[in-house]
Amino acid sequence: MAREFRLRSYEFRREREATWHELETLVKQVEKKGIGSLDAAELQRLPTLYRSVLSSLSVARAISLDKNVIQYLEGLSARAYFAIYCRKRFLGKTVLHFFLSTFPASVRRIRWALALSFGVMALGVLAGFVLTMDDPSRFYSFVGAELAGERTPDASREELARVLYTPEESGSELARFATFLFTHNARIGLLCFAVGFVAGVPVLLVLFANGAMLGAMWAIHAAKGLGYDFFAWVMPHGVTELFAVILCGAAGLSLGYGLVFPGRYRRLDNLALRGRHAGALAIGAVLLFFIAALIEGLFRQLVQDVDTRTMVLVTTAILWLAYFSLVGRKRGDAGVLDDAEHVFVRAPEPLPAGDRGAR
Repeated sequence: MAREFRLRSYEFRREREATWHELETLVKQVEKKGIGSLDAAELQRLPTLYRSVLSSLSVARAISLDKNVIQYLEGLSARAYFAIYCRKRFLGKTVLHFFLSTFPASVRRIRWALALSFGVMALGVLAGFVLTMDDPSRFYSFVGAELAGERTPDASREELARVLYTPEESGSELARFATFLFTHNARIGLLCFAVGFVAGVPVLLVLFANGAMLGAMWAIHAAKGLGYDFFAWVMPHGVTELFAVILCGAAGLSLGYGLVFPGRYRRLDNLALRGRHAGALAIGAVLLFFIAALIEGLFRQLVQDVDTRTMVLVTTAILWLAYFSLVGRKRGDAGVLDDAEHVFVRAPEPLPAGDRGAR
């Protein structure tokens, strides 16, 4: 009986082994050089060989053939599947595709959430500015002592101007300062993204609080006649940094909206789809924070001319506007969403009629 089994296994392999080796050779070529390295005949041959190996695997399992043969065919079938149906993308191309297509398209997809995040932060800036101008003691309600440093309502014009126009760091300390700013600002932005899971309400509070802090700082400088100087000091990096915070806030709002208002869709389906888009936004926002930290920690501390600072903030704003408006836009990429999902992001397919009650 054992001899009969060995003969059957041998005959099975002898009749089909050439096909297996042929497929393995093509798969190795695709894995090393990509599907484009195959000529027309090889491309036509590849799916035929794949189906033949699947058939061999099915027969081998049915007749309880040698375990090693079954494992070999399973591995070869899996590799062939990825070679045929899965497009291989190298790291460089993946990164390039993300920044030239995925990231800007994801930003445009949540433009209504961006508008809301911007409005809430702008309202916070206005509130902090007006309340601090009305009563300077309110400054301490918006700005912590550690962040304020020498910049307080009691500081003289000269003291405030010294902070605006005197480099705070130099050499390696300047690089460490930029690193600190990157981690600090990224933490704030990602907090906005994370708290979106709590119905999105904390996102609005974080955005408003950060806006109020900026408005309060602006107010104490404006009271000493340094309002524009402060604006030119903070906005070269602020254009990038504040947009990154607003972007994280918009991503958090998108998640919260999907959980609170699932509409015709499952909450988990909404969260899964919105989470993919929000994750892409968070990755892009980290890069924006890094760029803002470089501008804040290096350029702003070294360049003291107000006109140069103003030129940088205007140029940065135009570049980001052009990038997010035009890059990665394809024909038909109008971003029009259904009325049930238009607020933040495109939603998944509706539930079957019998499952719409499941949430």
